[in-house]
This record gives sequence, structure tokens and C-alpha cells, in this order.
Amino acid sequence: MRGMNKVILIGNLGKEPDVRRPKEGSVVAHLWLATTEYFRTRDGNRSEHTEWHNVVLWNRWAEIAEKYLHKGSTVLVEGRIRSREFTDKNNNQQRAYEIVATSLMMLDRRGNGTPPDAQESAADIVEEADDLPF
Repeated sequence: MRGMNKVILIGNLGKEPDVRRPKEGSVVAHLWLATTEYFRTRDGNRSEHTEWHNVVLWNRWAEIAEKYLHKGSTVLVEGRIRSREFTDKNNNQQRAYEIVATSLMMLDRRGNGTPPDAQESAADIVEEADDLPF
């Protein structure tokens, strides 16, 4: 039996996309995405909880994020959860979780969710992301 690792998030960017070009021909963007759920407490008061997600976009999706996304942008992201371990500046072992995006849709009211030059097939972009060395 094969497992499934799929995440779908709708939220708002907490800051501008962080876009880098780590090696010739590749582009990576990191988004800080907030998802907020609203609920009623036992005493009937309305409350909310915001969760922050580190989203990683590669190549064409990263270029789209760089060109069209800004702090406050509303997006729908599909992808998979990935964890990685690292040593922090105090030499402590840490684990970070991030969402590696395979799909991105802009939900801001300004447009229809897809910019004109981003009409590329989602399947083509997903294939690019699956070719990554990790």
C-alpha cells in the first residue's frame, strides 16, 4: 500500500516572497503563509487561531510568485509536507516542516486567479518539481 502526502492550504502571505536563484537555471521562492480558523469557545465567544506555514515553490511557480505575489496576497497552495533537520546557530539539532508546492492559484479579487502569462499546464510544472534532487 502506498501512502499519500497531500496538503491544500488557503491563506494570506505574511510578507513578500523570498526568491533566490541557488544555481544556474533554478529559482526557489519561500512564502510565509497564514491560515486562520475561526471557532466559538465553550462560553460562546468567537475566537481564532492562526497557523503559519513555510511554503517552497520551485522554478516556474517561483517566478510567478516573484512577479505577482505580495504581502497580503490570498493564495491556494497544493503540495506535500516535507521535513528537514538542521543545526541552528547554537549548535542545537532542529527539525523544520515545509510545504513543497506543486500547484498555486492566486485568489485575490483583482483577477481571476491566473495571470495571463501563467497559463502553462500545471502538469508540466509538477513534472519539473518532481525532478528535484530530494
